[in-house]
Amino acid sequence: MSVDKQTVTKIAKLSRISIADSEKEKFATEISSILNWIEQLQEVDTDNITEMAGVGDYTLRSRKDEINDGNIQADVLKNAPESAFDCYVVPKVVE
Repeated sequence: MSVDKQTVTKIAKLSRISIADSEKEKFATEISSILNWIEQLQEVDTDNITEMAGVGDYTLRSRKDEINDGNIQADVLKNAPESAFDCYVVPKVVE
């Protein structure tokens, strides 16, 4: 696939990127090279290849999705300058 200066201008406008007229030919060549490489990759037969995220056979560890406060309320309240009813006390900001 070949990209021309007009296409580069349109891509730049859609991307909200300003490109000088002197650079448009360079970008057209680079984008064309990238698209040609992608076309080459599409020619590879991958029908019998299983999908994978990496080269290792890893499984994610899972845990129960339970609501948990961490049981550290007392430790957290130690940081409070003032606490009451097991909560932080903050200065009144609205009259």
